Amino acid sequence: MPTQPVLVYDGDCAFCTTSVTFLVRRLRPKCTVVPWQFADLDALGVTRRRAEYELLWITPGTTVYGGAQAVAKLLSKAGGAWAWLGAALTLPPVRWIAHGVYRLVAGNRHRLPGGSPACALPADRRPGVRPAG
Repeated sequence: MPTQPVLVYDGDCAFCTTSVTFLVRRLRPKCTVVPWQFADLDALGVTRRRAEYELLWITPGTTVYGGAQAVAKLLSKAGGAWAWLGAALTLPPVRWIAHGVYRLVAGNRHRLPGGSPACALPADRRPGVRPAG
């Protein structure tokens, strides 16, 4: 069981990797950052399908936050003014808007800078990825 929060992202997606690297470098949150492809998902209490679908923030008690709420937890853990922004992202109607924006970005990440056409494919159909099992 992790002793600090774990941020799980899609390491096969250049847009996701670039975004997470930028955020972690700038915010310096107190967490472990790992691509889902190298994470022990069973120990973290998440499925591969969920890890493929969205950014995940997993607390030491294995409470799982996904998508925009994972971003909110990341910002909150960074402290300072970022914590205020993270808190705002958890409140309705900001939470609803953040969810919509997250889904829009996630659904179009292959079109964004750093993204590639492989980002639009399910993880097991991406070039160079071995099938699970």
